[in-house]
Amino acid sequence: MGGFALLTCNAVLAFVCKEAQLADPLLLSRVLTVSFIAATCFLLVKHFIKVMVPLFLKANMCGRDINKRGTPAGERPIPEPLGLIPAAVYILVLCALHLVGDHNGDARLYTAAMACVTFMTLLGFADDVLDLKWRYKLILPFIASMPLLVNYTGVTTVVMPPASGRLVDLGLGYYLYMSLLSIFCTNAINIYAGINGLEVGQSVVIGIFVLMHNALNINPTVPKDNIKLLRAHHAFSMDMMIPFVAVTLGLLVHNWYPSRVFVGDTFCYFAGMAFAMAAILGQYALTLLLFFLPQIFNFLYSVPQQLFRIVPCPRYRLPTFNQETGKLEAVKSHLNLVNLVLWITGPMTERALCVVTSFRSCVLLWWVSSSWICSNFNKQMTTLNIIMQLSQWYCVKVMQACCYNTGV
Repeated sequence: MGGFALLTCNAVLAFVCKEAQLADPLLLSRVLTVSFIAATCFLLVKHFIKVMVPLFLKANMCGRDINKRGTPAGERPIPEPLGLIPAAVYILVLCALHLVGDHNGDARLYTAAMACVTFMTLLGFADDVLDLKWRYKLILPFIASMPLLVNYTGVTTVVMPPASGRLVDLGLGYYLYMSLLSIFCTNAINIYAGINGLEVGQSVVIGIFVLMHNALNINPTVPKDNIKLLRAHHAFSMDMMIPFVAVTLGLLVHNWYPSRVFVGDTFCYFAGMAFAMAAILGQYALTLLLFFLPQIFNFLYSVPQQLFRIVPCPRYRLPTFNQETGKLEAVKSHLNLVNLVLWITGPMTERALCVVTSFRSCVLLWWVSSSWICSNFNKQMTTLNIIMQLSQWYCVKVMQACCYNTGV
């Protein structure tokens, strides 16, 4: 699975480089430089996680895999939260990019990015250690988003449906939306979890779609207002997302089934703020919600249980592990997408469930966004179709294997 994720990410990076070259040769040089830094980050994260595992175990910062309860794997301590390692490496990358920002006028943006990501990483680590209550998890991301809001210089208008072209200026309401977006992103990844590799896998998927969106905007084929400014915003977003996907892939190597490390809330908050930060400073905050469709559905499906407590909410809303069959079974009273998938398809192994939940996001996002991309950019989608058809084919094959119990 790690190899397939790397293959897909490399294909997307090739598409980004192609669009950058068509837009501006200097931009291509910038993308290649950031890509080299990202490749180094991938290797660093992959290596230092191995180094830090004994230290976390020695400090008794570990947990048990509940989905393997009753088996030898379920009794083995697994170090947590190793999401701290990619977050720390990513913050170092932002420091390095800050030096570049001094030359191209983006220094204040990198400063805001560093402040937000650092704050949320510390909050996530504090949550893993202190087990913070939900009210703090809602308030603190709002505070962490302040550097983003004060550095936002984009428009605050939205186009009203139907497509009449009428613009409405939301003013301070748009800033409120962006702060709520930060809160949603940090918590959406956190609540869409529960099986090996799901938090990290969904982050890779979202990161890939964000990069494709950035690439299409740096070289649009339809008229755009102030193309130079638009290109600068999305180039900044690519600077943020390419290293993020790289450090996340380094973590995925260790977190994919069977997990050798747990990511903890540290990674969930770090990843959510990274997406919100890139979208707000890159000025595509509304579009970002398109890439969070699975998380939005999971949130809405979970609201009666997790927010309003209409249905009793246990601490862990996980499936049940059947020791006789070795498969996970749905608990219908646990309202989340993981249990919903099991309820629809029937029991399946955790390995199969990991693949289905991760790549279902790919299929859903591609089907929804493909028509939007074509209508807005009038692109020949050859490269993107190859990437996403490969993902769709793989996901369909896995789902067939799961449904017919062919031993995946």
